[in-house]
Amino acid sequence: MRATPSSTPVQAPSGRSGDITPGPHERADALLQLALASNDRREVEALRDEAVLLTLDLPEQVARRYRGRGIDHDDLVQVGRLGLVKAARGYRAGMGSSFVSYAMPTISGEVKRHFRDCGWAVRPPRRLQEVRALLGADEEQLTQSLRRAPTSEEMADALGLDAREVVLAKLCGSAYSTLSLDLPDERGGSRADSVADESSAIEQMLRVASLRSVLSLLSDREQLIVRLRFVEDQTQAQIGTVLGVSQMQVSRLLTSILARLRQGLGDEAVAA
Repeated sequence: MRATPSSTPVQAPSGRSGDITPGPHERADALLQLALASNDRREVEALRDEAVLLTLDLPEQVARRYRGRGIDHDDLVQVGRLGLVKAARGYRAGMGSSFVSYAMPTISGEVKRHFRDCGWAVRPPRRLQEVRALLGADEEQLTQSLRRAPTSEEMADALGLDAREVVLAKLCGSAYSTLSLDLPDERGGSRADSVADESSAIEQMLRVASLRSVLSLLSDREQLIVRLRFVEDQTQAQIGTVLGVSQMQVSRLLTSILARLRQGLGDEAVAA
């Protein structure tokens, strides 16, 4: 007769007397042990599903660690649940640890992978992402060989790349989002509330690594506007006071700056 999660008793550990009501995590361990002993595929899936439902707090715990880093909390929970399902499928009794101990690294790894793949405020060109992924281990090996940090030119030679690609790839870290626009600012509103549509696009673009060189295309006045808006976080009205122009003129200037930066970076570099 097929065992079901609800009808399966969980025995108390040996050496302890009396009725013990196991917690959800202990019940999940027991269910996964039953799944390993079953030859019925449908039963195995049902037991694993029940174990996942009993441990849904684990993805929540992991997601909370990364709150406020630019990716929606609910999205992180969903990614964490994917890791939880993978852990339930990969867990084997007798590994020397509970399911929770086994699952937490799997869930964390899934969330970290999501950050690596999706955590860009504005996604740099795929080529730069690929180069950046190559740099880690090779840079460490070259550092050990040279007994010092390698230059970009040396890294480029070692990888068979153009030195400019290596420089831009190293700067890709600045394209990574570390703050959520939903976080409250010092004025009590959200960061998103204080950013106009066109200037919000520029704010995102400022996180693109290669934008640093493109900023040199702007005039001194335009660079001042960028600094006031995105470094000093001044409003368009405040910038207008500094420049002696109206808020509408500042808005038009920001729109013009956006167009020039987009032209300098190319559509691929500014695509979200």
